[in-house]
Amino acid sequence: MKLLDVTNLSVAYGGIQAVKDINLHIEQGELVSLIGANGAGKTTTLKTLSGMLKPVAGHIHYHGIDINSVPNHTLVSRGLALVPEGRGIFPRLTVTENLQMGAYYRNDKADIETDMEKMFVTFPRLKERFKQLAGTLSGGEQQMVAMARALMSRPKLLLLDEPSMGLAPIIVQKIFEVVQQVSAQGVTILLVEQNAKLALQISDRGYVMESGRITLTDEASALLDNDKVRQAYLGE
Repeated sequence: MKLLDVTNLSVAYGGIQAVKDINLHIEQGELVSLIGANGAGKTTTLKTLSGMLKPVAGHIHYHGIDINSVPNHTLVSRGLALVPEGRGIFPRLTVTENLQMGAYYRNDKADIETDMEKMFVTFPRLKERFKQLAGTLSGGEQQMVAMARALMSRPKLLLLDEPSMGLAPIIVQKIFEVVQQVSAQGVTILLVEQNAKLALQISDRGYVMESGRITLTDEASALLDNDKVRQAYLGE
């Protein structure tokens, strides 16, 4: 079953067309990577899928419903959550308050508390810093806050934009372990990631984006063995 189905999607910034007539889909329960160079249109694609940008053409179907005209602030309550590039945390709120914001649309108080404890088990560092202002955390800790906040909404589709950017290797390893755990729990994930090799190693399928267009799609294992992908994105 297709949880997300994008057809002939085009997005423009002013007079510049950043995304050009792309098609992609994600089956329920899949972990799919979108890889490409800087400026390829990956972040623009995620912003459009999450309702932050409106397309100039094409359609986005989520759960079989066309969400092009759906107000973006309602998408979280429908199970679609974005962890943005640059984290986008609330720096003047504590770690706990940031996580509570992720559950803003929920009214199941007891389950919210249970999920909060789950986040602290998943990210022990956040438990240690639960009263600390999020803006005073390290980059890796802030990424953990951003991911935990999104997970507090209990997403059905999680959009991850460059979760490893600027992080130390040991933190990257932790972040990707959590991505795999979340995927194993049945959450559908679309992952945009500069570290193409690491992304494809944990994904079911992948899309390659170049200059605003989808130029290649295949099983993740096949993309890892693709000579063009290896040369362009895997540093081989």
